[in-house]
Amino acid sequence: MSKKIRVGILFGGKSGEHEVSIVSALSIHKALDKSKYEITLIGIDKTGRWLLPNQTELLTQSSNPRLIKLNQIKNTVSLLPFEAKNNLIEVNPTSSSQEPGPSGFDVILPILHGTFGEDGTMQGLLELANLPYVGSGVLGSAVAMDKEMAKRVLREAGLPIVPFISVRRHDFLKNPESFVSEAQRKFGYPYFVKPANMGSSVGVSKVKSEKEALAKFKDAFQYDTKILIEQGIDARELECSVLGNENPQASVVGEIIPHHEFYTYEAKYIDANGADLKIPAENISKETLEKIRTYSVEAFKALECAGLARVDFLLDRNSEKIYINELNTIPGFTQISMYPKLWQASGVEYSELLDKLIALATERHETKNKLKTSYEVK
Repeated sequence: MSKKIRVGILFGGKSGEHEVSIVSALSIHKALDKSKYEITLIGIDKTGRWLLPNQTELLTQSSNPRLIKLNQIKNTVSLLPFEAKNNLIEVNPTSSSQEPGPSGFDVILPILHGTFGEDGTMQGLLELANLPYVGSGVLGSAVAMDKEMAKRVLREAGLPIVPFISVRRHDFLKNPESFVSEAQRKFGYPYFVKPANMGSSVGVSKVKSEKEALAKFKDAFQYDTKILIEQGIDARELECSVLGNENPQASVVGEIIPHHEFYTYEAKYIDANGADLKIPAENISKETLEKIRTYSVEAFKALECAGLARVDFLLDRNSEKIYINELNTIPGFTQISMYPKLWQASGVEYSELLDKLIALATERHETKNKLKTSYEVK
């Protein structure tokens, strides 16, 4: 029998999307073929501590991840790049470990949504540790996470984006009313306010009047020091999944039909009836659907992504103009999340999709390790 592939699943994290990450990670653990993979769940609490939870206990709580309190786990560990050949090192070795520590990893799945996981920080650590990992590298992760920088790159690549302005907290605090006036003058009502570096619609608000604008600006600034103000568009919300490295492929296109005003955090993760998913999307011309799939691959390449991404679009209900809204390099990965469901509709089942992502991570790592890291005088 061939040796099992040793997989580490990083989850939780110092992010507003902590609970979403837990759901994704436990769903992945359940779907991975245990005859092929030796799996270690590595939790990161909301302060950033790395922990080795009791996996049996953790999995029994998978149906209600809000009961999982990572901060109560005592078995603290850390990854020391190149010091111990991919081992996790116990920070407090005198504490009683509930399970033996892993002997090392062949690949890491950083299922960390949002800041300190999807933004290039974790990817940098894994690069230093010389570990294969699923998803985009430091550059692609960082640029895609920052909505302003992503929009600038996409615009430079000739791809359609929603008109926006960015505001930094330092400038906003000097004269908040001036930014409210500028947004009203440029976009009218409604418009959207969102943190530049956040996902899952955390901190996103629809501003309908001058009276409520200031409060919603301040709410977005709770999550980031930079926010975006975007033109409001009466649009259908479409999504397309991308898979691959140098030759990425696009899935079928799906549609989110939110029961809320837009696809809020509550609609995604709390309200069981928060939205309907139409896969594939209906009543859209073949030409438009194909253009969305093409834009998805072009955006993936423009932002230097790898492995996987979900590209979110807005389709104007009146003009049918397509806008790229954003690109998620570590999209939600539960059994009911759009990324795997779009691939399922394209003929790739959930467990097979995970196999492909792990293979892509290994392939990319091997390619990078063949590059020279020192100059030799000839």
